[in-house]
Amino acid sequence: MYQFRTTNDLLKLCKKHNVSMAEIAIRYEMEHSNKHRAEVLKKMRKTMKTMKEAVHEAIKNPQDSAFHMAGGDAPKLMKGLKKKNKMATSPVVLRAMAYAVATGETNSAMGRIVAFPTAGGAGVVPGVMLAFAEEFKTTNKKLLEGLLTASAIGKIIADGATLSAAAGGCQAEVGAAIAMAAAGVTEMRGGTPEQAANASAMGLKSFLGVVCDPLGGLVAVPCIKRNMLGASTALAASDASLLGVESFIPFDEVVAAMKNIAAIMSPKLRETALGGLAVTKTGLRIRKKMGLPPLKPTDID
Repeated sequence: MYQFRTTNDLLKLCKKHNVSMAEIAIRYEMEHSNKHRAEVLKKMRKTMKTMKEAVHEAIKNPQDSAFHMAGGDAPKLMKGLKKKNKMATSPVVLRAMAYAVATGETNSAMGRIVAFPTAGGAGVVPGVMLAFAEEFKTTNKKLLEGLLTASAIGKIIADGATLSAAAGGCQAEVGAAIAMAAAGVTEMRGGTPEQAANASAMGLKSFLGVVCDPLGGLVAVPCIKRNMLGASTALAASDASLLGVESFIPFDEVVAAMKNIAAIMSPKLRETALGGLAVTKTGLRIRKKMGLPPLKPTDID
């Protein structure tokens, strides 16, 4: 009754029942997992709590990661909030960037995060939504609704393409997270389901074709900073959508395009650390430091 695989399906359900994406997400989960509403909401509250803990841990207790590739950048970004008149971005964007980085740094320090949708793209959604909630004094109920909306968009991407960088590159992880966050924060701001889907389309389009080329295969460089900039993109997409800017290509078609790009993307650019930034001079130095076998010219040609 509440099954959906595309945005078109989801929007039809929203219209039919005159409810938000978040409400359809709740009803879908109740139907799919045979759980009561209270159980669904309780689990999402737990998710929200873990997200908050992951963010604030890296800011309060910054730690250096293995091979010194991550740690300490989130507090630096937070200092920018005290220099509002000198920053090019707004406080909510700066906070979102800091929180996105904080999530990645907690992960790099072996802390607990929520893979929402994945570990590689885990910073964008909490970055955007927690920052917005704090800056605009949003209720936990609204934040919960935003996370549920983001979940619905994530399901659509998983069904129509992939959420795995090993299958689709970074577009499938950080790109998907941007789409999810853009829809979620649009929901939090009182946007319509159509505006949320439109924000997702603009957000994901901006990240199509981005490869996964982590140094040494670790979720650190360039992953964390891609999450940081992805957070700002999601907020920009939400603003644009709420101001009436429409994506010429609907979200379902953007997802199909992502799947097409993934199919023709070289395996060397899909989490294998055999191309892109992973084989730069710096990338190869980290690889050697990690004790990984040296690459042959044929590995990267």
